[in-house]
Amino acid sequence: MDKKPRLALVVGAGSVKCAAALGLWKVLNRENIPIDLFVGCSGGSLYTATMALGFSLDECIEYTKTLWNKEVTAQKNWQALLSVAFPKLFNFGPSFGMISDRRMETNLNQVFSNRTFAEVKTPLTIMTTDFYTGEQVPLNEGKIVDAIRASIAIPFIWSAHKVGERTLIDGGVSNPMPVDVAIKEGADVILAMGFQSPLPRTVKSVSRYAFHINSLMTNNLYHSNFAFHNAVHHSEIITILPEFEHSIRLFDTDQIPYVIAQGEKAAEEQIPYIRKLLNIEP
Repeated sequence: MDKKPRLALVVGAGSVKCAAALGLWKVLNRENIPIDLFVGCSGGSLYTATMALGFSLDECIEYTKTLWNKEVTAQKNWQALLSVAFPKLFNFGPSFGMISDRRMETNLNQVFSNRTFAEVKTPLTIMTTDFYTGEQVPLNEGKIVDAIRASIAIPFIWSAHKVGERTLIDGGVSNPMPVDVAIKEGADVILAMGFQSPLPRTVKSVSRYAFHINSLMTNNLYHSNFAFHNAVHHSEIITILPEFEHSIRLFDTDQIPYVIAQGEKAAEEQIPYIRKLLNIEP
């Protein structure tokens, strides 16, 4: 009897758009297609973590409302903003972030508490980046909340997060689509859900400037990394790219139900091919 192919789900960087992963997961559950490994990066870490812990789809959707809402993204970090003008007086450094992380950390702890990677039902890896070296830092041990907090530390937006002796930031800075992690873990088939970062139409503020630069870097890294791994590795990589009829911006939390629906739609299109690769009868 042939060995069952190992299936991984990789959810790349994409902020609010990463909620599309719940639509994909809904389809996989309906089709009785289990995931053997989860890999998350930046916003994708939120959803891969809830799935890996075995939360139900309804729980994941409910937790999304807690983890990513306007309260989380609305509170400015005034001390950090003042540090731009007065760097010595207000200690400008890795702690810089235009948005306060207090509400976000409170909500993360509310959902994940002290759960560790040892408690996941399905193996999970979360991608982060070393602030000082730019090195990729995949995390798969310790507290899940620390890994997520580091992985979503979007440059300019939220401050870096210390895990152990390392100061970590958004995984999307080094590897916005970490399919290489799934390859190293022995996945035979990889579902890679990725997103293009939208570019602002105008750049007339510090926040828009920061977002524009971050989007350029993320998009370029996404394309180059994905093309490389698709060319040189033997794992079957299935790209799932939800399409959106209008721009979904970083803080458009009210768009989450629409985003989930688009993720479901994108997944439906790939189900026949996924079944074929996994030798699953319709």
